Amino acid sequence: MFKTIVVVDGDDIPESIDGAEVIRFEQYLSEYPKRGEPPTRIINLCDTSLYLSRGYYCSLLAEARQHKVLPSVGTINDLRRRSDGTGLTFSVSLGQEILQELPSGTEHEFFVFFGVTELALWQKVARQIFAKYPAPILRVSVRRGEHGAKVELARSGYSDLSSEHKEAFLKQLQLHTGRAWRAPSAKQRTRWDLAILINPDESHPPSDREALRLFVKAAHKVGINAELITSHDLDAIGEYDALFIRETTAIDHHTYAAARRAEQEGLVVIDDSTSILRCCNKIFLHDAFTYSGVPSLKTVIVSERTEKEVERLEKAFDYPIVLKVPEGSFSLGVFKVQDRAELVQKLDELLQKTSLVLAQEYLYTAFDWRIGVLAGRPLYACRYHMARNHWQIFNHRSRRHNFGGCETLPTFEVPRAVVSAALKASKMIGRSLYGVDLKQRDDEVFVIEVNDNPNIDHGYEDRYLGNELYMQVMAEFSSRLESRGRA
Repeated sequence: MFKTIVVVDGDDIPESIDGAEVIRFEQYLSEYPKRGEPPTRIINLCDTSLYLSRGYYCSLLAEARQHKVLPSVGTINDLRRRSDGTGLTFSVSLGQEILQELPSGTEHEFFVFFGVTELALWQKVARQIFAKYPAPILRVSVRRGEHGAKVELARSGYSDLSSEHKEAFLKQLQLHTGRAWRAPSAKQRTRWDLAILINPDESHPPSDREALRLFVKAAHKVGINAELITSHDLDAIGEYDALFIRETTAIDHHTYAAARRAEQEGLVVIDDSTSILRCCNKIFLHDAFTYSGVPSLKTVIVSERTEKEVERLEKAFDYPIVLKVPEGSFSLGVFKVQDRAELVQKLDELLQKTSLVLAQEYLYTAFDWRIGVLAGRPLYACRYHMARNHWQIFNHRSRRHNFGGCETLPTFEVPRAVVSAALKASKMIGRSLYGVDLKQRDDEVFVIEVNDNPNIDHGYEDRYLGNELYMQVMAEFSSRLESRGRA
């Protein structure tokens, strides 16, 4: 667990803050590092405006002592005022609402405290700024000119704030330290911290609320303090020991960026960025299936819609033909065409959005197998039935009966060929948590895809194992953390 220290160089700040120790710069200089101290984070509120100032040395010493520090020396150097008196300028995305409130030729100024501003309209901008230049206090000036808006940043010390702004800052300081490092209770101490990334607004999240609660409960039983976070909390990802992504992933998305950053910070990550990269692109999966001899449906990659290409597809497949965009989840981006006219129309439409499309033979089955695989071992098995009067598990056009239902079985009751194919497919991706989708026709088994972030919902995937499913996932985190040696 992290210990939080707030380092100050003035007298106008409270001597104590819940969840943090407040000390002067001289004390940090002379008394640290201490033998046997826990992992420590420093919030540096000293004046950093001058090169080689106390504030500069505070962050420099913190980094040398392997303390996590806010702001870092790099951020201090980025934010130091230039010799001409101007601050750091850069571009951020300003929403239409802001532009309407900021007429040409006007200027607006506000403070950002730990990525938060009291102005709701500007909160998204505040997060963008803090993500790029993480510092406790930032003064932001936005000027709207004829050719767009210019954002100028400058650091600001606590002593420079008005009484009103000091009160607002202390409130955010309290929230920041409390959110990042909750003191363990005397009854239950944990060895590690796990961030579970979710999106509360997602319509089809990988895990529902009850499943998330059970993950958190299971984590505590194996010595892990698990906290639910959202994309807004990713700036503090380095404060955790592990990351569990329970938000639908994509490559050009903050989930992939979060996995990459967490790995660079040394965290244990499920699902890791390599798994996201490989699973989220069906082109990779098709090529890997072919190269590795994984049984799969006949597939052709299409790069253009020409008469010759259409004829090639018609020779390769009977109608209907399934068309897939390389990236997609929950059956989105998958289309069935019944004849040449539909094939031409859909290819024209899709190739405007993506340079490659997969054409695949159509095989209807009453259900698809889903084998959950964790670290190379089968975890759960489900039969997902097709939605009513539809050829897929999900019917996104139907408000009712949009999901065909799920049967959960013990993995030892699943045909051996299904489990073997699932393990072979997941092995070429990695050793993370996967959901392998398969179709079965008589004795033939075909792998459709490998999902890097499979559904685990209460009452569905956990119907056979119950709480043991959540325990096995958290036990894997515990094992990897133990192997990493960060107790």
